[in-house]
Amino acid sequence: MKVTRFNIADYLDDDEMIQEYLNIILEEGDSNDIIVALGHVAKAIGMSKIAEHTGMSRPSLYKALSENAKPQFETILKVLRAVGSNLKVNVTT
Repeated sequence: MKVTRFNIADYLDDDEMIQEYLNIILEEGDSNDIIVALGHVAKAIGMSKIAEHTGMSRPSLYKALSENAKPQFETILKVLRAVGSNLKVNVTT
């Protein structure tokens, strides 16, 4: 029996799946979870493509989106926009 390591990026194969994944992480995860999830999405889309859209190098992206990284908020926004996402606020009173 051959065991392979699970890689969530392999399953983020369409926009709907990516959207659902990010929404769940934003609702339930902490800041580290969100950073790592963005890394998963970037890998699923293609790190070279994300690097091109953000103006960052691939190594910088890998570093910024790794576990326990502390990227600047501007970097997070660039990556969100590059993957076709944005942050929205819903206010309920």
